[in-house]
Amino acid sequence: MKSFSFSPIANKDAAILILGTMPGTKSLELNQYYGHSQNNFWKFMFAIFKEDFSTNYETRKALLQKNKIAVWDVLQFCDRVGSLDSAIKNEIANDFETFLEQHSNIKTILFNGQKAAAFFQKYVHLKNPYRLITLPSTSPANASKTYQFKLDEWNIISTL
Repeated sequence: MKSFSFSPIANKDAAILILGTMPGTKSLELNQYYGHSQNNFWKFMFAIFKEDFSTNYETRKALLQKNKIAVWDVLQFCDRVGSLDSAIKNEIANDFETFLEQHSNIKTILFNGQKAAAFFQKYVHLKNPYRLITLPSTSPANASKTYQFKLDEWNIISTL
């Protein structure tokens, strides 16, 4: 199945960029980043910023933008059956050079999982130095670490 990433969630004043690999099947179906109800991404964001959790997508995006966080995916396109990153083939990366020129306040890039970081390192060669941090995947497929362990790792956002 051919998959295409979404447009980024980003204001011009974004200081942090969070990158996933590619939206999963449920996210594509809902046309929402981290749309699978068992993905912890949104729960983490609301917990980190001490806001009441919401399932409303516009509220979720507003939370990120208010806190100067942009969200995108490393890949623009891929072939994949299902949602697992290990099934990705024929991938093409997004245009980070242009994106980062347009969002010049971004100094830190966080990766939602090892695979996002690996694809970024494989395809993206940036001129400017950025702080790159790989965090545990918020995906329900990443069951080897507890919710609390992952939340503690993601809490680095509150210090940036």
